[in-house]
Amino acid sequence: MAAPLSDQEKRKQISVRGIAGLEDVAGIKRDFNRHLHFTLVKDRNVATPRDYYFALAHAVRDHLVGRWIRSQQYYYEKDPKRVYYLSLEFYMGRTLQNTMINLGLQNACDEALYQLGLDMEELEEIEEDAGLGNGGLGRLAACFLDSMATLGLAAYGYGIRYEFGIFNQKINNGWQVEEADDWLRYGNPWEKARPEYMLPVHFYGRVERTEGGAKWLDTQVVLAMPYDTPVPGYRNNTVNTMRLWSAKAPNDFKLQNFNVGDYIEAVLDRNLAENISRVLYPNDNFFEGKELRLKQEYFVVAATLQDIIRRFKSSKFGCRDPIRTSFETFPDKVAIQLNDTHPALAIPELMRILVDVEGLDWDKAWDITRQTCAYTNHTVLPEALERWPVFMFEKLLPRHLLIIYDINQRHLDAIAARFPGDTDRLRRMSLIEEGQPKRINMAHLCVLGSHAVNGVAQIHSDIVKKSVFKDFHEMNPEKFQNKTNGITPRRWLLLCNPGLADVIVERIGEGFLTDLQQLRNVLKFTNDDAFIRDIARVKKENKIKFSAFLNQSYDLAIDPDSMFDVQVKRIHEYKRQLLTCLHAVTLYNRIKLDPSREIVPRTVMIGGKAAPGYHTAKLIIKLVTSIGQVINNDLAVGNKLKVVFLENYRVSLAEKVIPAADLSEQISTAGTEASGTGNMKFMLNGALTIGTMDGATVEMAEEAGEENLFIFGMRVNDVEEMDRKGYNAQEYYERLPELKLAIDQIQNGFFSPSEPHLFKDLVHMLLNHDRFKVFADFEDYVRCQEKVSELYKNPTEWTKMVIRNIAASGKFSSDRTITQYAQEIWGVEPSDVTIPPPNEPL
Repeated sequence: MAAPLSDQEKRKQISVRGIAGLEDVAGIKRDFNRHLHFTLVKDRNVATPRDYYFALAHAVRDHLVGRWIRSQQYYYEKDPKRVYYLSLEFYMGRTLQNTMINLGLQNACDEALYQLGLDMEELEEIEEDAGLGNGGLGRLAACFLDSMATLGLAAYGYGIRYEFGIFNQKINNGWQVEEADDWLRYGNPWEKARPEYMLPVHFYGRVERTEGGAKWLDTQVVLAMPYDTPVPGYRNNTVNTMRLWSAKAPNDFKLQNFNVGDYIEAVLDRNLAENISRVLYPNDNFFEGKELRLKQEYFVVAATLQDIIRRFKSSKFGCRDPIRTSFETFPDKVAIQLNDTHPALAIPELMRILVDVEGLDWDKAWDITRQTCAYTNHTVLPEALERWPVFMFEKLLPRHLLIIYDINQRHLDAIAARFPGDTDRLRRMSLIEEGQPKRINMAHLCVLGSHAVNGVAQIHSDIVKKSVFKDFHEMNPEKFQNKTNGITPRRWLLLCNPGLADVIVERIGEGFLTDLQQLRNVLKFTNDDAFIRDIARVKKENKIKFSAFLNQSYDLAIDPDSMFDVQVKRIHEYKRQLLTCLHAVTLYNRIKLDPSREIVPRTVMIGGKAAPGYHTAKLIIKLVTSIGQVINNDLAVGNKLKVVFLENYRVSLAEKVIPAADLSEQISTAGTEASGTGNMKFMLNGALTIGTMDGATVEMAEEAGEENLFIFGMRVNDVEEMDRKGYNAQEYYERLPELKLAIDQIQNGFFSPSEPHLFKDLVHMLLNHDRFKVFADFEDYVRCQEKVSELYKNPTEWTKMVIRNIAASGKFSSDRTITQYAQEIWGVEPSDVTIPPPNEPL
């Protein structure tokens, strides 16, 4: 087979990346050289690759800034309703290539660098990932920002500018070791500090009841410094803003009670204030009730609401004088979306501002707050729900505690009036959970203080209504909605898989990039030999490229013809990486039992980070690496089976592995994964799915037809039935010889000969208290994997199924998701208006 085209050559062939006009190329070269000149310091006249990256980033940013200013001017002129997406996480990844694509500059930049003797891919690899998120929730927020800009919504993302993002994962002797992610070490060319919009945030203090209302006094102040990052839409000249807050100590911090000799101590103590934005909490689907985290949650909410109200009051561009004084129209001009419960404090904080500062009466303020806020629930796992101790609020946010008490009292009165004598319902629905200590249920606060509550896949939204918020649904069924998650096809197809994008463009044009449902049009090519060949060729090229990456990274020779069987996501018991491990061990045992048996070669890849305090998840990583150590070094196995742990899984690694995958593992216990978005990325990029009927995989099966996915295992009702009857892991262990052999090997040190008892805790958990019922689905999973192998032996039929999946993935665009949020929750309409470029009048 001929050597695959380099990405450089491939990009030049791709129409959707923008024609490299001579003027554009000359302009990029000129801007690049100008920035390079200023990047180099006087005593250094030899540029490094990083200098070249920064010069290119600044040259591309120049094309953004005019459109950015123009977009904000346009919003001030039109005064539309603005959407504020509040999230403690924005997992943006890299920005350079995405910006070039959305501005239509990719080919011009490619050509300009080529003429300058530089390699674009090499420069793109220098950029740090902006890892300000843990996984799905943070990456969803990033996709949503892209879609909101592409759909022409006046939208803003608000979060925290963490100095250290999600840790870098190193694998040391098979174990995860965390390293700090100093992503800002070399500076960030995409952000702009806005000190003129710095705002005070108050903590601690005491509340005094006066005739004029409650007063929050003697507080400690921390300043919130905004950093703005432009978010370009796809080819529509709209550039929205992501504003991230950084904590700064005020200059008089701790100096008010200054004593001789304490000056140095007081200045050093500024760190205490600035620690608020120091580091992202690395937990996914787990609540850790630390005071610093509560500070982060209030910090982002308090700064953001001040900013929202300032913008609401002044409606002229660049003007800070208040124009609007009445809050009657606030919900007509402002929509606030709470991304999970992390920004829940927006509800009592908006109440505090409206009642204590703006002087509205309680009922009017509550009406405005509810009409403005909406809440997205992201999990049904009880350990993930935020329940803050009352004593922590009492100390840190005393005024907000009183407001929550007042909200709760009115809430309980309403329940008592509707369901007289039902004290158990009062207990279940209260915002305050009795116990030691008393706790505030933040999810209940969100449901109560929002006009809309949504889950993120149909199955999840149904579970939310019938179990998690059952009582609230009975009280206000009209509040509850579903908004199935989506992904942006710009990053997750055009950017990461240019070869596949081009093959599709050749057949159906490029309209699918902003209307992904147009992918249905490739169905008519399902039996087209040339199309089948092209799809298979692109996959092969991606696999060859990723094999080279693995060889370079892990010194491991991978057969690109083997099936790439991939499970990449956070390491968590409910996601059941252990099921993948047991299957890999079973395949290994089959090879050892009969080396001459025909087997479809597989490369099993597992990647993802474990929360630093999550012992079981870290042990799972050690198990994967230990299994790989044995299998990959067994000469009798050779190329038939490899097991690889992908170190430091992150957005930029996802962009490499997803286009190369053949099989996507989505195997959580039914009813535990809210939605998943990795499942959608694999589907769009030509991988087939083996999965349970969980999260959005249910809807993927609906769209493509269940016969075009490899569905196995218990459904939600089966799991519920098993919970009622009791799950007996021992019974499966005794009944299934292959499962028993695999478990015995893991338990007896076959994969850890130097530490025979290393995995005994893991095995004990699986046998005695496995909430996620790994053994119950093992037999069906192995059987289903045999069907996968059988189909893989027939490349033409495999590729036809791939085509049917790609054609069915149109629903899973974040453009569709955001359109539904806009119309059904925020009360705004997407616009396909292209804002005039900066060199033309508005």
